[in-house]
This record gives sequence, C-alpha cells and structure tokens, in this order.
Amino acid sequence: MSRFLLFSAGMGAGHDAVAHELAVRLRAAGHRTAYLDYLDLMPARTGRGLRAAYRTAVRRCPWAYQAVYSAFFRDREDPPQGRRRGWTPDTGPLAAVLESRLLHVVDRWRPDVLVPTFHQAAQVTGRLRAAHGADCPPSAVVVTDFAVHRQWLHRGNDLHLCLTDAAAARVRASTGRPAEVCGPVVPAAFTEAARTSTGGHRSSRWAGEIARKGGDRPVVLVSAGAWGVGHGLTATARLLADAGHLPVLLCGRDEGLRARAAGLPGVLALGWVDDLPGLMAVSCALVDNAAGQTAVQALAAGVPVVGYRPIPGHGAEGVGAMAAEGITEFASDENALLGALERLALPGPGRERRIAAARGVFTADPAVLLARWADPRTRAEALAGEEGEGPQHVRERRGAPDDV
Repeated sequence: MSRFLLFSAGMGAGHDAVAHELAVRLRAAGHRTAYLDYLDLMPARTGRGLRAAYRTAVRRCPWAYQAVYSAFFRDREDPPQGRRRGWTPDTGPLAAVLESRLLHVVDRWRPDVLVPTFHQAAQVTGRLRAAHGADCPPSAVVVTDFAVHRQWLHRGNDLHLCLTDAAAARVRASTGRPAEVCGPVVPAAFTEAARTSTGGHRSSRWAGEIARKGGDRPVVLVSAGAWGVGHGLTATARLLADAGHLPVLLCGRDEGLRARAAGLPGVLALGWVDDLPGLMAVSCALVDNAAGQTAVQALAAGVPVVGYRPIPGHGAEGVGAMAAEGITEFASDENALLGALERLALPGPGRERRIAAARGVFTADPAVLLARWADPRTRAEALAGEEGEGPQHVRERRGAPDDV
C-alpha cells in the first residue's frame, strides 16, 4: 500500500475532477490518498483572490487572460543559451513562496508520491524535488491539457502522465524527463454511457424533459464549463435550434446565463448537472469551447465533439490540439459548425469514425501507472532508461469521494 498526495486546485472544476477520480481508483486498489488544494496553500487567503481574478478575466476580460497566457504560458522565442526551450525556472512565480509550505505538508503526512493535477502545483513540486532530492517523495504530474504549455514543465518533476503521444513528446523534449501516455482521466460512468447509448435513444431519466422541450430533435450539448464561460453561447444555442437541433446549454453554476437562455425558444438551459453521464447517453454531439473535462467525458461517452468559439489561451490551444489529433472537429464559423453536426449528430460512417478515433485516446489507467511509479525499483528502472497527517487543508481520502 502506498500513500499519494493529490495536489490540485479549485479553479473551475476540471483539475479537481481529475484528482477526485484518481483518488477513487487508487483507493479501490488499496492505497491511501489525501487531497491538497493549491489555493489553500497560498498565504493570507490570497488563493481566493487568485481564483476570483482568473474567473473575472476568462468571463469578462478574455483579452486580459490572453495577454497573461501569452506572457507566462507560451514558450519564449529565444530561451537563454544552454537552456531547453519550454522550461525556465521562473515560469511559476508563486512556486518559491509555496515550496516551504508544501514541504511542511509532506513532512506531516509522509506521502510516497506527490501527484499534481494543476500546472502551478507542478511548478511547486518540481522546485521541491530539485531543491531537496531524495529527502522528499517523487512527483508524478498528471497533465490535464492536450496542448502542454510551459507552466506544466519543470525538470524537477520525475514523471509526466500525458493525454497524447504528442504531449508526451513535448514534455520529454522540454524537460529531458520521463513522460508516459495514459489518455484522459474520466469516471467509468461515462464509458458505461457509451455502452447504453443508442445514438440518441431517450431511455434515461432525461427522456421526459427532452421530449417535452424538443420532441425528436437531435440533442446537442453546448458546454460552458463550471463557470458559464464562453463567447456567444446563447447565439450558438439559437443557431442550433433554428437548424433543427435541440441545444442543451450547460450553464454550470452561472445562474445568470441560465436565466438568459431559459427564455430562448427551442433551447433547454441547465445549471450544474449531477447526472452528466445519463445526459450524454441521450445526446448526439457536444459543442465545446475549452478542451476540458466535459469534452473528454463526451469522448468517453461516445459523443462526438466539435470545437467552436474557443475561449482564449489554453482553451483555443487545447481545442486546436484535439482537432489536430483527429479526435474532434473544429468549426471556424457557423456554416462549418452546422456542417460538422450534420455529419456527426446522426448515425452514419462519419459519426462512427469520429467515435472510434476518440475511443483510441484512452490508452492506460493512470492509477496503475502511478502505483507502479510508487515502487522504488520500477521508478529507478524508468529513470535509468531515460538517461541511458497534515494541516487542516489536507484531507485524507477515505470512504466518500465527494470531498475533493
């Protein structure tokens, strides 16, 4: 039995969702896990301020977030001589402040492996490992982005688990450290949704609500993330309704967006959905703007994904990377969106090819890879191959998984 410290952040819901699912799988295999929120580790409640600033930027000032992303997340054009492109020690300005705080957590809980699922958390674990070496546990970064930006890349980390071969190659080239491919981390309920779905057959508890709102129109989900983020979401919903679809706008926790969309004819506007696998089992396609957890959950559920009007920064790059992998389509305008849905939302060879390509991205169980990495012998062999109870905000993972 090993002890894993899952180091995530409550920024939206995606990073925590990955940490939560990893905890479920690791505990099922007999391991112990604890959860640490990067924002709780920050001094004087500044974590709440960081989250509020990020939320405001992506929702109200996307140009500001794009500027930050370009400055701190993208590779510099001319890295200093002798330094690999994509890794610089200053990519995480808060990492130096939080290093000692994380060390205190490690000393108290004594994990065997640190598992960051948030890019700035990976900066802290990388600094910790670089500074203390064998005196602190190894770190295995679970990368949640298809487009790996430089904030994920710190050479102090021992291993990166990535979504695709291209992402793993990027990590190896930039850090010189091991990287393995596991695909997205998604609860089994979404895979089960793919087995029970018949491409839109209304057999779940959603049947009545969907039938009342849309009759037999193809159900197309429109994702806005946990915070209701995106440009032209209601316009997209109207476009789909006019084209004969039933757009289901997933507004997350943005009740204002839900209220605005609720009055649109032919549109079903939902708040936070607890039974998303069930909803996906009766859906024909997903319109996505962030390449986040909702998109990969749709892939697991056998629901084709079309990227459209991506949010700036990591959203635009991730949507592009998914399309480049051939697992989704990207629509550059309204006509392209409607054309993609015509091919993908109804049964046919185009839909089946896209679903098969998406299924192929789920290549390995990351919990199994993490458990192997916790074994010092396995870890030493991998590294050789490449080269030739805590503070209050640390919660031990026990029975119920819903406290992540």
